[in-house]
Amino acid sequence: MKISFGAKVLVYPIPVWVVGTYDNEGKPNMMTISYGGICSFTPPCVAVSLRKNTHTYGNIVKHKAFTVNVPSEAHARETDYIGITSGRNVDKFAATGLTPVRSKFVDAPTVMEFPLNVECRLIRTVEIGEHTLFIGEIMDFKAEESVLSEDRDESILGMEGIPDIEKVKPILYVPQMGTYHGIGGNLGRAHSIGKTIRGER
Repeated sequence: MKISFGAKVLVYPIPVWVVGTYDNEGKPNMMTISYGGICSFTPPCVAVSLRKNTHTYGNIVKHKAFTVNVPSEAHARETDYIGITSGRNVDKFAATGLTPVRSKFVDAPTVMEFPLNVECRLIRTVEIGEHTLFIGEIMDFKAEESVLSEDRDESILGMEGIPDIEKVKPILYVPQMGTYHGIGGNLGRAHSIGKTIRGER
């Protein structure tokens, strides 16, 4: 029997991303978010959802750019600090010991120590209730070489050596419980394991 919770935001999993921006003085800033995801394949786009009272909101509006940085489990403590502290009052890079790196294609910093960095150009802004959805076109995607897959078989995206999720070790968040989680094991290859139901191999 299923229990109805009504209109609640209880969909799991939620990724933990760190959004990088520059403020009005050009100082690098970062903010931990959990409302974000891929929203288009062509053009490649991601979306992040922020409240207007955040420091990062104004930074994105001003510079028309942001980065998405995916932290690993090893940086869970720093990632949490980034989310509970305002860049208006604190230099989060100095406080955490993380390193800002100027992006090549957009006016926003990436985080050197995080394994995945995505440079985004703001292309659309959508107002949704108390949040604003910023849609960014991906101008570049960078991955630390140490997290790339050693499997040279062609991937579903037609690329080789793509980031291996078990090496990246991204963080997941359960907001209603206030807890961070790691990923589980591999359940099978997408677009393949379901074929057995159709009688295919």
